Amino acid sequence: MNEVTADVVVAGAGPTGLMLANELALAGVDVLVLERMHERTGLSKALNLQPRTAEVLDLRGLLDRARERSYATVPEGHFSMIPVSYASWDTRHPYQVGIPQAQVEATLEERLAEQGVKVLRGHELTGFAQDASGVTVTAGDVRVRAAYLVGCDGGRSVVRKALDLPFEGIEGRGHGVSADVLFRSTPPGAPTEWRSMSNLVHSTSPGSFIGLIPLNEPNLYRVSYGDRLSRPENLREKVTDEEVRAVVRERFGSEAEVAEIRWASRFSDDARLAAKYRVGRVFLAGDAAHIHFPAGGQGLNLGVQDAMNLGWKLAAELKGHAPAGLLDTYESERRPVAEAVLENVAAQTNLIPSTPEQRAMRLLFQDLAKIPEVQHRLSGMVSGLNIKYATEEAHPAAGTRLPDFPTEKGHASDLFHSGKFILLAKERTQQPHPEVIVAETPTLPWPDLKKVLIRPDGYIASTTGATKAWLT
Repeated sequence: MNEVTADVVVAGAGPTGLMLANELALAGVDVLVLERMHERTGLSKALNLQPRTAEVLDLRGLLDRARERSYATVPEGHFSMIPVSYASWDTRHPYQVGIPQAQVEATLEERLAEQGVKVLRGHELTGFAQDASGVTVTAGDVRVRAAYLVGCDGGRSVVRKALDLPFEGIEGRGHGVSADVLFRSTPPGAPTEWRSMSNLVHSTSPGSFIGLIPLNEPNLYRVSYGDRLSRPENLREKVTDEEVRAVVRERFGSEAEVAEIRWASRFSDDARLAAKYRVGRVFLAGDAAHIHFPAGGQGLNLGVQDAMNLGWKLAAELKGHAPAGLLDTYESERRPVAEAVLENVAAQTNLIPSTPEQRAMRLLFQDLAKIPEVQHRLSGMVSGLNIKYATEEAHPAAGTRLPDFPTEKGHASDLFHSGKFILLAKERTQQPHPEVIVAETPTLPWPDLKKVLIRPDGYIASTTGATKAWLT
C-alpha cells in the first residue's frame, strides 16, 4: 500500500472535480485528484457553457482556451426548448458556448497540469474514514491522508453513499437518450450549424420528444429523444444501435442513413438533492450533490459553479485566514441554487405536452415568453446570471455577481486570474490584507459606491470595502 498525503482529495475528474482542483492548486493547496477511469472517455456528453460559466472561466483566464475548442456560439438559451434571449443581461458573454464536455475537461486538465497537478487515473475511491484532524482515503493501492475530501464522483457517488446521506427528491416517470450520430448525409430539414435554439426539438406523440443539434463535424449530430410517460424496466440497459436507428427513421424517414453511432446513453427524469453538502471534513459537489433531467442545459454549469464556490473557501480555511463558519456557507449558498434549478427543470418537463390541456398551456407559455420581462426572468434562471447569495448588507449589489466592466487596463475579470479577493476603490486605498488585491478605478458599476470587496468567485462580498467579515 502506497501512503501519501495531501491537503485535499478530490474524487472524480469530471468538469466539477477538475475545476475544483484548479481552484485549490491556484491557491497553493496540495490537491490530489482520484479518477476511476484509466483515461478520459472523449465522449461529448454535455454540450454547453452557460453565460455565467463563461464568466467564471474568464475570471481565471480559461475562457479563450475553451473557446478555441468550441464549435458554436448561441446567443440564446431555452426553457423547455422555448428560446430565451440573454441580451437583456449585463454580461460580456450573452451566449452559450457550444463545446463538448470532453473538451471542457481537456481544457481544465491542461491548466491543472501546468500547475503541477496530475490526475491519478485508474484509482477509484473505495473507502474513507474521517476523524477530528483529517480524512484517510483508500483508492486501490493508494492510501491518502488529507485534511478534506470532496466527492465530485457523479450521480452514483461512492462518497455520498458512504456518508449514508439521503438523496432526496422525485422519481420520475419517463426517460431520455442522448446519442452522437454520424449521418451519411444531412438529415432532411436538419440545421448544419448550431446558431439558435429554435426548431431543434419536435414531438412525435404525446409526451415524446426528439431533438437534433449539429456538432463539430459534417453530418455529426447529437440526437436526444425520450418519453415523459414511460421508461424501460432497466434504466441502465444499454442503448442499442437499432433503437437509435429506429427513432431516426421515425423522425426523418428511411432517407436519413446512419453511418455510425459513436456513443449513446440513457438517462432518467429523476430529480434528487443530497440532504447535506457537508458532513464533517467531507463535501459533495456537482452531480454527487444533485441530479436532474437535462432541461435547459444546466447540469455541467451547476457543478462548475459549485467548484468555484467551494475552492476558495477550502483554501482560506487551510491557509488560516477563513472566518468562523465560512465552510458552512458552501452548503447554505449552493444548495438553494440547486433547489431552484430542480424547480425550473420540473416546470420545463411539465411543458412537454402529454395531454391537450398541457399542449394548450405550452402554446400560452410560448406567447408569454416573448414578453421582455419574462425573457429576462427565464434566461436568468437557466444561465446562472440571476444568482444572488444571501447577505446582511442592504445594498442591492451585495451578493450579486460583478458585471465585467471595462477598466483602464482591460476588464475587471482580468484582475481575478490569481484567485484572490479584489478591492475595487475609487480612491487611494492601502492593502487591507495579504489575500486582497487593491485595484483603483475611476468608476464603478454603482455610482453611489466608493469601495467594493469582491470575492475570488466574482460575487460582491462587501459594498463598503470592509474585509473583516471575510478574512482573518
